[in-house]
Amino acid sequence: MMEETTASQTSQPTLKKAINAIQLWSIAVGLVISGEYFGWNYGWQTSGTIGFLVSTLLVTVMYITFIFSYTELTTSIPHAGGAFAYARRAMGPWGGFIAGYATLVDFLLAPPAIAYALGSYTHFLNPAIPVVPTALGMYVIFIAINWFGIKESAQFSLIVTILSVLELVVFMAVVTPYFKYENFVAHNPEHITADGIFAGIPFALWFFVAIEGVAMVAEEVKNPHKTIPIGYITSIVTLVVLALGVMILSAGVGDWRRLISLDHPIPEALSMALGEKNALSKIFASLGLFGLIASFHCNTISYSRQIYALAREGYLPEFLSAVNKKYQTPHWALIAGGLIGFLAIFTGTTDKIIIMSGLGAVVMYAVSMVSLLVLRMREPALEKPFKAPLYPWFPIIALVLSVVCMIAIIYYNPEITFLFVGIFLLLLPIFLWQKKRKKW
Repeated sequence: MMEETTASQTSQPTLKKAINAIQLWSIAVGLVISGEYFGWNYGWQTSGTIGFLVSTLLVTVMYITFIFSYTELTTSIPHAGGAFAYARRAMGPWGGFIAGYATLVDFLLAPPAIAYALGSYTHFLNPAIPVVPTALGMYVIFIAINWFGIKESAQFSLIVTILSVLELVVFMAVVTPYFKYENFVAHNPEHITADGIFAGIPFALWFFVAIEGVAMVAEEVKNPHKTIPIGYITSIVTLVVLALGVMILSAGVGDWRRLISLDHPIPEALSMALGEKNALSKIFASLGLFGLIASFHCNTISYSRQIYALAREGYLPEFLSAVNKKYQTPHWALIAGGLIGFLAIFTGTTDKIIIMSGLGAVVMYAVSMVSLLVLRMREPALEKPFKAPLYPWFPIIALVLSVVCMIAIIYYNPEITFLFVGIFLLLLPIFLWQKKRKKW
C-alpha cells in the first residue's frame, strides 16, 4: 500500500535530492548537538555525577547498537517517514501508527525545549531580552529558512554544526587542566543505586536523542545507499566523544551542583574553571548559540518531514503533505509543527519536555528494532546496502536497552507517561476511522 500511495502522487511536487555525505553528517550531529550544551545536567539532580555516568554509558551502548541497526533500515527503505515506514512495512498499519506517533512526540517536542534554551542563553547574555518571545521568534525564523529549500537548509546546517563542534572541542581543551577527580566524585550519594541510574536515563538520552532524524531526509539524499551509512556512523562517533568529554570535564572543574538546574551549563562551567569575571565564559555563551541553532534548525527539518510522510500516507490530514512547487519543501508541515511548538513553549518546563521527547524516542527505537527483526524474517530478499553488524545481537541489545530505558522513564515519570498515553488514545479514533475508510 505504501509504495502504491507514493507512486500515485508522482505528478505532485516531490522532495528534492540535494544532500551529500558531509551535509548529512552535519544534519545528524546538528540534530543532537544542543544536547551537549544543555539538558543532560538535569540528570545530576537525580543520579549524582557517578550514577549519571553509568546512565550515560548504558545509553551510549544502546545508541551505538541502535544506529548500526537502524542504518540497515534507512538504506533498505529510504523513506521520509523513517521508523513509521519501517514499522508499517513490517507490521502493517498498526505498527505504522504506533511508530509514527512516537516519532512525532520525539521530534515535535525536541524543538520547543531547544527554543526555550535558546531564549535562556540569550537572556543570560543580555537580561533585558525575554526568554519566551525569543523562543517563539526562533520558530518564525527557522520555519522561514527551511521554507526556501533543503539544499540551502543543509548548507546552513553544515556551517553552524561545524562551528558548534569546534566550540565544544575548544571548551574541552580549555577546562581539561582544571579537571580534578575529587570534584567529580564529591557530593555523590554514599552508594550508587539502580534507582539513581535509571532516574538519570531520560537526561542521558538527551546526549543522543534525535540522531535518528537522518532517516527523515532519506528521500532528499544523493546516493542514499552510500551516503546514509557514512552520515550515521561518523555522526555517532562524533557525538559519543563530545558527550562523554563535555559531561565528565564539566563535573570536575568545581562544585557541579551549581550546574544542575541551568539551561547554560557550559559557560557556567567555564566560569567555575577560569573565574566569574573571565570574559571567555560570556564569549562561549554567545558561541553556544550555534549549537542550539544547529539542533533547532535540523529538528525543524525532521519534524516537518515526519508530518509530511504521515500525511502522505493518510495518517494525518492530506493538506499537510503539500510540497511547495517553487522550493520543494513541505510548507504546511513546517507551519503545523511550529504551532504545536508554540504551545509547548508556554509550559515553560524544559525538563518535562525533554522527558516526554525521550519517551517518544525510546518507544520508536523499540518498535524500529522489532521491525528490523521482522523484516529479516519476512523479507529475506529485501535489498540491504548496509547490514547491521553482529546480527541479530546488535538489534537485540538495542531493543532490550530501549525497553529498559522506556520502563525507567515510565516508572519515574508517571504524569508524563499518562499524558503520552492520553494523547495516543485521543488520536486512536482518528486512526481507526482512516483505517476503515481507506481499507488498510
